[in-house]
Amino acid sequence: MTPAFFRVCAFWFLSIVVAAGLNAQAPGATSVVDEFAEYETPAAKDARLGWWREARFGMFIHWGVYSSLAGEWKGRRVEGYSEHIQRLCKIRRADYFEEVVKPFNPVLFDADSWVRTAKEAGMGYIVITAMHHDGVAMYDSQIDDYNVVKTSRFGRDPLRELKAACDREGLKLGFYYSQATDWSLAEDPRYPEPNGPQRRLACVERKVLPQILELIANYQPALLWGDTPHLNPPGLNERILRAVRKADPNLIVNGRLAGARHGDYLTTADRPAEFGLMRGPDERDWEAIPTTNESYGYHAFDKSHKPPVHFIQLLAKAAGRGGNLLMNFGPRGDGTFAPEDQVILQALAAWWRINGESIRGTERTPLAPQSWGESTLKGRRLYLHVFQWPANGLLRVGGLTADILRASLLGAPTESLDYTRIGPDMELRLPARPVDAADSVVLLECAQPPQGDAEFLVQTNMPNVLSVFTAELRPAPVPKASWRLGKGTSLTSHVQGWSQSDCEVLWRTRLAVAGTFEVSALYDAPDAKGASQVDTVGGKITTAGGLTYGGEVRVSLGRHTLEAPVAVSGMDVVLPLGRVALAAGSFEIKVSAAKITGQELMRLKSLRLVPVAP
Repeated sequence: MTPAFFRVCAFWFLSIVVAAGLNAQAPGATSVVDEFAEYETPAAKDARLGWWREARFGMFIHWGVYSSLAGEWKGRRVEGYSEHIQRLCKIRRADYFEEVVKPFNPVLFDADSWVRTAKEAGMGYIVITAMHHDGVAMYDSQIDDYNVVKTSRFGRDPLRELKAACDREGLKLGFYYSQATDWSLAEDPRYPEPNGPQRRLACVERKVLPQILELIANYQPALLWGDTPHLNPPGLNERILRAVRKADPNLIVNGRLAGARHGDYLTTADRPAEFGLMRGPDERDWEAIPTTNESYGYHAFDKSHKPPVHFIQLLAKAAGRGGNLLMNFGPRGDGTFAPEDQVILQALAAWWRINGESIRGTERTPLAPQSWGESTLKGRRLYLHVFQWPANGLLRVGGLTADILRASLLGAPTESLDYTRIGPDMELRLPARPVDAADSVVLLECAQPPQGDAEFLVQTNMPNVLSVFTAELRPAPVPKASWRLGKGTSLTSHVQGWSQSDCEVLWRTRLAVAGTFEVSALYDAPDAKGASQVDTVGGKITTAGGLTYGGEVRVSLGRHTLEAPVAVSGMDVVLPLGRVALAAGSFEIKVSAAKITGQELMRLKSLRLVPVAP
């Protein structure tokens, strides 16, 4: 029998499965919720998510034919995601095919090198774009010839090579698939126009679902990462999910395939630089997807790369709040990682060799947020991720109730640290200098499972930064309301919609000993008259200003009150509020509006309390 015969049989089989999946919801059939029930029991989810929860750290790879353009089309440099270049520059499919798809030839692509690099950096799984919005499949698809194997100079199947490399190195492989956006079909006569429900149904019937089932059957992925579900009718996404669950009940599915309701875990907004405490009922399992600069695909002109310390600390924060970090890299068109990304990967690998046990296999910390950093938990082992080293060498762990059997630094495991219980807190004596400037990890081996309290301990030997992402917003945000936390990107790590006098930001805090502090606020207030950067579905772009900001802010610290005018526009504006002497004990810190003169008061990011001599 010829290969062509097998391809025909495979397509015939997939067509039957697709038809069954798309037509399963007949009149009188079991409801969609009931159909999913067996896959969404706690036992079923625990079985699927076991390896994913253990990993805690993965590599997201946005790589396609657009990578060769590197963010430029015919001399025009695009602003935003480079993988959106076909949309941003309105490139016709025929031109994209001739000038982008066909010439694609990543001669330096080495799957084994990619996988080894990810493994050395501590990543336990890889998710790569099997098909992004441009519609080009990055594997040997028998469903549609619009793929790199059949239409590009490369002529190889990179997903097949990555699957083999991951299997050799013990990493899990997952696939991103854009189930609701495909720009390649806009001029395709096989699909009815205009773009509406019938066209979306045709796209799913003839391409999306056959290709997803093809990926499951031929590559056995461990995870399926969907995207842009809002562009499909909800019922259509649920039909896709129904067929996926039947094809492989053990396949992990993210919350962007058919919405968070039926996904195995929650996905954050794009490019998070900050996220909340993630304590909601639907936030047990979640994944953050930061990227090294502001583009997911390789963008030669985007030099906004964050330093390695940013990602090391973000990884600790995600693990400490019970989530995973799926960190994105956009390899270049030749198949290699950009030099800026290599620097980040090398730093991650160096940190992971010493501290990896403080991330892999850990769970949510029992402690409240701490001024010095984050913490993670593994049974009775509590890991303190110390970002800010105490000047006098005394590290106070707020609200830790467990007895300690031994304390040590992962970077110096043979040397024990001294510790003392002081009321509800534990105080450790640290060396004069940190082992790692980004994140020195202290291991506390506890006699009992450690517990914590809910109050933020204000320290008197280091600056205290109270982020709005650890605060309580009053009144509580409601869906689609303007008063809410931002998405947490570099441009939106603040509260938004502060237009009413009853809006407040509150922290429950405690001081172990009395102290005097200089208090300041950090806020954003983009200039309404000038150009400013904003977040869009395609990344950061520059546009004309919009809202106006201004008024007077009031900060209450227990019985003390400080006020100051909000008069300066810009991003990351520091507003000095004054000095205050605080007594030991529990108290609330609250930020409110004394007066609002703009459309919003400001977009508060954090409050800073710096200890000073009285």
